[in-house]
Amino acid sequence: MTNDKLKAFGDTIQRLINGENLSRDEAYACFMQVLRNEQPDLQQGAFLAALTSKGETAPEIAGAWQAIQEADTVTATVSVSGPLVENSGTGMDRLKTFNASSAAAIVAAACGVNLARHGARALTSFCGTVDILESVGIDVECDVSLVEQSIASTGLGLFNGMSPKVHPAALGRILSQIRFGSTLNISASLANPARPKLAVRGVYAPDRIALVAEVMRETGYEAAMVVCGQDAISGWFMDELSVCGETHIIEFNDKSGMLTRILMPEETGIALYPFSEIAATGSLALERRRFLRTLSGQGHEACTDFTCLNAGAVLYVAGKAASLREGVVQCRETITKGLAVRKLEEWVAAQNTNPATGLARFRGAMNDADL
Repeated sequence: MTNDKLKAFGDTIQRLINGENLSRDEAYACFMQVLRNEQPDLQQGAFLAALTSKGETAPEIAGAWQAIQEADTVTATVSVSGPLVENSGTGMDRLKTFNASSAAAIVAAACGVNLARHGARALTSFCGTVDILESVGIDVECDVSLVEQSIASTGLGLFNGMSPKVHPAALGRILSQIRFGSTLNISASLANPARPKLAVRGVYAPDRIALVAEVMRETGYEAAMVVCGQDAISGWFMDELSVCGETHIIEFNDKSGMLTRILMPEETGIALYPFSEIAATGSLALERRRFLRTLSGQGHEACTDFTCLNAGAVLYVAGKAASLREGVVQCRETITKGLAVRKLEEWVAAQNTNPATGLARFRGAMNDADL
């Protein structure tokens, strides 16, 4: 490492501290140095913190995404009938909730939507996507080829965003060492190996919605719903559609521009719930129990409606429902018929290097949940 290269990177950090924005090419070049570990850890951390503190622009996020996609993402090839969708959140939200996005993905898959998920372990939350799904039997450290096969056979698969089998060069190294939200929460979540063209994406604050929607359109998404939910009492936000207050939404597709709206849960036939009924417990064992009981049709009404609202959004974006209200109705029926928990069991068997081990864990978790 030459002193000139250290100084040039340091000068860029100083620009960010001073509130200056980077071009897409500049952001791309800096993130390539971070991903290739070409700067000392202190410089890398300072760069991420300075960019996050300044507030990222769309070109900066797109540059980060491009670097991750080129330097640190294995390409997956998925063959399915119909569109391929993803649903995920950025994290970094103040309200930590029941893992509705993971439950919603399973319900949506049981309704016939193909999903390629891309998630991580908890960084800014209590229980991340990878944590909850691993606890019910999904092999989260498997090869990309097995995830491809799982999506093809069950309509559902998870790429672990912190696994070297998915991002072999750097993301795991970086994310395992930081415990603050950064630009990577947005840009890395977009680096899905399967490159789905449709998505429901939650963000942590309303002022990030238009930004993320712009980046998604720029990076190849054809249709998406970008959301940020709110609790009516505290005024705080979550990276999900909310059953506790309004949800700020931007939608786009290949036939329209950006459509902005605010949704209240009552518009979809869902009651307004206090946040305490969907709040994260901080215990993986308790979260697993709530997760399985919700999918089995024996969960608390608030968690079930929270799941159905977010799953209904997936159906709507995928063209399986004409409206969010219709999507919610379909999802409730799917859970009631036992199809959601059956889909999870199919997924455990499909995305596992050792299906017998995964199914044993699934059945043990079901037993622990009194199911």
